[in-house]
Amino acid sequence: MNDIVRQIGDKFKKAESIWLASHIRPDGDAIGSLTALGLALQNAGKQITMLLSDGVPANFRYLAGSSQIVKKIDPGTALRVTVDCSDGRRLGRLFTDGDRFDVSIDHHITNVMPAELNLVEPEEPATSAILAKYLPQWGLEITPDVATCLLTGVISDTLGFRTSNMTPDTLRLGALLMERGANLPDLYQRTLIRRSFDAARYWGFGLSRLQCVDRLLWTTLTAADRKEVGYPGRDDADLMGVLSAIDGADVAVIFNEQSDGKIKISWRSQPGFDVSKLAVSLGGGGHPAAAGAELTGTMDEVQAKVLAATRLIVQDGNGSQPDKQGK
Repeated sequence: MNDIVRQIGDKFKKAESIWLASHIRPDGDAIGSLTALGLALQNAGKQITMLLSDGVPANFRYLAGSSQIVKKIDPGTALRVTVDCSDGRRLGRLFTDGDRFDVSIDHHITNVMPAELNLVEPEEPATSAILAKYLPQWGLEITPDVATCLLTGVISDTLGFRTSNMTPDTLRLGALLMERGANLPDLYQRTLIRRSFDAARYWGFGLSRLQCVDRLLWTTLTAADRKEVGYPGRDDADLMGVLSAIDGADVAVIFNEQSDGKIKISWRSQPGFDVSKLAVSLGGGGHPAAAGAELTGTMDEVQAKVLAATRLIVQDGNGSQPDKQGK
C-alpha cells in the first residue's frame, strides 16, 4: 500500500491537468472528498476539473469548490481520478464500458474500479479520512476550506461519529480537522440535521408506507412522490437515517423508483448483519452496514425479490448470502 501511495503522489506531481469524479446520487463523502482533493491540487497549481454526473445537491453547495463541479466534460489527456466510487458504472454518464482510470481512492470493501492504481482502505470510515491521511504525504496542504470538505465527508459517512466502524483515530482526525479550520458544530448541523421543506414532505410518503415484519423494515418512494413535493434529487433525502434509528429492526430497506424505470435499493443494517454481499450479487456494492444496488423491473417485482433475499440475512444473522438469483 505504501508503494501505491507513493505512485499516486508521483502521478499528481507530474500531471498538469487532472480530471476528478465521484458517484451518482452523491452523498457528503463523495462531495467532500471530491472537493477536498480538487481544492488541494488546485492550490498546488494543477488544472482541475471536478465532475458529478448528478451535480451537487443543494445542502452541500456551501462547500468551497462545489460551484466548480460540472456534470460532463471530455477528459482528453487529463489524469483520470475517482474518489469514493466502487464501480465505474456508479459514475453514471461519465462512464462507458471499457473506460479505465489512472487512480481510484476509495473505502468501499466492494471496490472493483478499473483503475491502474487502486488505493482502497475499507477499514477507514470515509474516503475523506483516507485523503486526510495522505494529502500531506503528497505535498498537498490541508487549508481551512480543504479541512471543511474533509470533515463534511467524515461526518456524513459516520453519521456524526456514531457508526460501528468508529475508532479513536476517527475522533482524533475530527479534532485535527477542527484545528485546521473546520467548524464541527456548523458542519454537523448542515450535514445531518437541517433538511429542506421539500425533503421533509418527501419523507412523509416513505413514512406513511413503512412496514416492519420479523425485524425487517422497508418502505417505498416513487417518482410521483418527488414530483408532487418538488424534491429535486433522485435519492431518499436521507430518510434512511430515520429508518435506521427505528427500534425493533435489524435491516432497513428503501425502494426508490427512478425516472428511467429502474428501482434504487438502499440497505442499512445493525452490527452483525452484512448487506454488502447481497448488494454485490445484485450488481451494486457498499459496506457491510450500508449498501445499495439498482434493478430493472416493476416495484412489485423488485420488492418481492429483494425482500426475500434480505429476509435470509435477517434470519441467519451471520452475513450468509443467497446466490445472484436470490435463492
